[in-house]
Amino acid sequence: MTQATPQRRALPTPGLMGTALTLAAHGIPSLPLRAGKVPFGNCPACTGNACGGRPNMKTAGPCRCPGVCHAWAAATTDPAVLTSPAWTAAWLRAVAVAYHPGGAGLTVVDLDDADAITWARTALPATRTVPTTRGEHWIYRGTMTSHNAVRPGVDIKSTMSYARYLGPGTGTLTDLPDVVRALAVKEAPAVRPAPVSMPAPSNGGRCPHRTPTFLERGIDMAEQRITTARSSIHATVYATFLAVLSRHGRCGCLTDNHVNRLFTAAQTKGETARHCMDAWNNARTTLGL
Repeated sequence: MTQATPQRRALPTPGLMGTALTLAAHGIPSLPLRAGKVPFGNCPACTGNACGGRPNMKTAGPCRCPGVCHAWAAATTDPAVLTSPAWTAAWLRAVAVAYHPGGAGLTVVDLDDADAITWARTALPATRTVPTTRGEHWIYRGTMTSHNAVRPGVDIKSTMSYARYLGPGTGTLTDLPDVVRALAVKEAPAVRPAPVSMPAPSNGGRCPHRTPTFLERGIDMAEQRITTARSSIHATVYATFLAVLSRHGRCGCLTDNHVNRLFTAAQTKGETARHCMDAWNNARTTLGL
């Protein structure tokens, strides 16, 4: 009796997994993209971040899901993960490879059209460039907060973002210039602090907690706490606002300038003006202000 020929197990596209492994060998975290060139969605156990999220995401706590979860945060340089059964299943459905620029110490200036490329050639220092479907990726050494639409046809992809891998590109990789960092600051939404309706101070407007220098030092420390946060940004912003308001929220010494400084620090970490307003108002409500 003739034995049935065993079915051959489907294998992922060698080029995609091979590209990911090559990137991993160079310290560049990568991940597969599915149809539409978007990351794979969370598995059922991780939907809505029920798992607590992955490290370096805006939610706290590690996720040990073996699948390709959490979009850019799934990017890895671990060959064992890239070739694991769960990832192999993803590579079977993948159409492209993406990477996390910030995880590789890089920033990608994504130029979407000819006008954006013309602007970059006159405004930005030359660096490594990679042709894309509609424009070019200009890649710099250094990281910053990712921002979309910093000017017409220009996005910045670095931390907490992903970029499609389209080849090594040409040209010499150069350091991230201040002009790119300034784009994000210049184009960030205007900071509009929440209305402050504190009780009138009883001591002529001076901070009762030692001296006015005490308040300035507290604001400086609050700014530093936000800007140096590496994870749980939402929670850090709220906790910092809560700490500032618990110490100075009732004495009438906080000014719009102080609040603006805190909101600006939060926005440099990728928070929106709306989230800053919500976090501020929630902290006031918690303290009964």
